[in-house]
Amino acid sequence: MAAGGIAPAVEPADAVGPSTGTDPRTGEHGEDTMDLRLPDELLALIAGEEPDGHRARRWDQGTAQPSASGTPHRHLSVRPALRHHDDLLDRVADWGPAETTVGVFHLVPVRVERDLPLISRWMNDPATAAFWELSGPQGVTEDHLRAQLAGDGRSVPCIGVLDGTPMSYWEIYRADLDPLARHYPVRPHDTGVHLLVGAVADRGRGVGGLLLRAVADLVLARRPSCARVIAEPDIRNTPSIAAFLTAGFRFSAEVDLPAKRAALMVRDRALRHLL
Repeated sequence: MAAGGIAPAVEPADAVGPSTGTDPRTGEHGEDTMDLRLPDELLALIAGEEPDGHRARRWDQGTAQPSASGTPHRHLSVRPALRHHDDLLDRVADWGPAETTVGVFHLVPVRVERDLPLISRWMNDPATAAFWELSGPQGVTEDHLRAQLAGDGRSVPCIGVLDGTPMSYWEIYRADLDPLARHYPVRPHDTGVHLLVGAVADRGRGVGGLLLRAVADLVLARRPSCARVIAEPDIRNTPSIAAFLTAGFRFSAEVDLPAKRAALMVRDRALRHLL
């Protein structure tokens, strides 16, 4: 995958409970220790079973304007796709609104026929193209979106709608089921985030950091099995890294991914009220 982050201004347990990384002998918290318990969904995949699915509700509104960026690494499926309605992210469409200081924010799952022209326009902004690598004809962006929508639900592309206006593009994905998991000490249900702030008026004034915090908090609130939200912006994308830090993420490590050197950013459930 390329890499989640942003550009000029952004900014891309179903077990018994969330993994905390706490040593039971010492009581100390190890933030990046490996938890080797496989997610229930992954065990089901290995067994050839299919988890129960849900259809996402769609919004039915308008369009917006041009772009900023975050670079996703490509979400390559490592197993055959399940039925398109299977959902591994606890129904993103049902997460509801987030109240922020800049307005009411919703994540709305992408509908290609409605959203493709807008997203493609954002992807062709030079600042965006430098990190997302999806510039060119609409078909380039369409292939990227349809690959996620036709998959098993481990990655959900969304439009970010602020006070009724579509102004950003997001990808919420299962980092523990993604090729990214080969490059860091993964834990079950780690959830990844990519962000592109599309509207020029929303760049350079801290909106990316505010929305990243809101979305990370939504993930932790709606996915009780998730203990951490993960991001991997390009290490060169300093505005993006700054936005993640503002949003309460911590810099964990530099990691070499196939398409880039990335900053691994982590927002921990245990620290969300402190950072």
